[in-house]
Amino acid sequence: LGHDHGHHAGVLLDRCQGIEMDAVAVTEEGIPYFFKGGHVFKGFHGKAELSNQSFAELDDHHHLGHVDAAFLMHFPDKPTEHDHIFFMLDTKVFSFYKHQLETGFPKDISEVFPGIPDHLDAAVVCPAPDCEEDAVIFFKGDEIYHYNVKTKKVEEKKFEGMPNCTSAFRFMEHYYCFHGHQFSKFDPKTGEVHGRYPKEARDYFMKCSKFGDTTDHIERERCSRVHLDAITSDDAGNIYAFRGHHFLEQDAGNDTWAADTIESDFKELHSEVDATFSYENHLYMVKDDKVYVYKVGEPHTHLDGYPKALKEVLGVDGPIDAAFVCQDHHIAHVIKGQTVYDVDLKASPPVPVKEGSFTLFNKVDAAMCGPEGVKLFKGNHYFHFQSVKVMLMAKAIPEEHKTALELFGCDH
Repeated sequence: LGHDHGHHAGVLLDRCQGIEMDAVAVTEEGIPYFFKGGHVFKGFHGKAELSNQSFAELDDHHHLGHVDAAFLMHFPDKPTEHDHIFFMLDTKVFSFYKHQLETGFPKDISEVFPGIPDHLDAAVVCPAPDCEEDAVIFFKGDEIYHYNVKTKKVEEKKFEGMPNCTSAFRFMEHYYCFHGHQFSKFDPKTGEVHGRYPKEARDYFMKCSKFGDTTDHIERERCSRVHLDAITSDDAGNIYAFRGHHFLEQDAGNDTWAADTIESDFKELHSEVDATFSYENHLYMVKDDKVYVYKVGEPHTHLDGYPKALKEVLGVDGPIDAAFVCQDHHIAHVIKGQTVYDVDLKASPPVPVKEGSFTLFNKVDAAMCGPEGVKLFKGNHYFHFQSVKVMLMAKAIPEEHKTALELFGCDH
């Protein structure tokens, strides 16, 4: 593992403490990796891991204390460079493909990216048409370099309104510059920042339960990039969405969302719901191997005798990934891994019938059913099917919809 340079300190790294990351890169699977010192945080929650466990050779050459900048080359029409992750460390550049260091690397930055300085702060890939031509944008202090991938020409830019970036990445077709533990969304051609920025990185790119006083909970929960845990729409058409310690609610016929902590309205649950569905004016909440039932109202009241065992209420063993009831039916559709079970809610004891498997996804985060069909949620996206039957028969993944933009009405 090379030297133990600061590695043992990583046990204490907590991304919810407002860390300034050294670098951010999205992997070829679309998962953001946040680098700090000799560590990497994968995705939006979870503990720090040692970077050298994922990218071993960084350590052999460098006894890695940090990464200056990192980015994924994403140009499908350039097979030699497509899906390679580049790391900048001091004067060197490393290129990894499928987590293996490529032959001949590390090389000097000046050899691979002529005209680009050493000791960079941040880098992000910018494919056309986001930039005029396929480019990589490098940041060092307040200097910004557009490197043309085809011609290898370098154009220096002045991005007036933007703070100096300590890390930067392209995520869901938008460009984000991190400075400290805040971030701004910017236009990669001009560097312009539109809208109310900077915003707190922990509110959007991490799953943290406690926040500063400045946080706008509704804005944060609507526009967070962290996946939903559960979602449902009740008989009246109100939608409830759960994530971590918070939930969002949209009343029928109203476009605006409200947010609150799960603790405040569903205190028996505390947080981290696995699945939820609505049935006869009640919300059924599944957490681990228990079911909690609330009567919809102001306030929601928890039914006596609950929580009950999941096995007793739905006849399946936990944990489950998602559950939903379609309108006017008394069948709960329970998703566990790639299996969908039908449970007749009027039958006692419950008898889960295996309805089918769907191989489109290895796992979903949440699901809901409404007048327009079934929505399955995975990561930052949801997928729409006309009916359960269509969902089970689907051979191809339908068009993906962005949850934050299309469901919660965010502008980014």
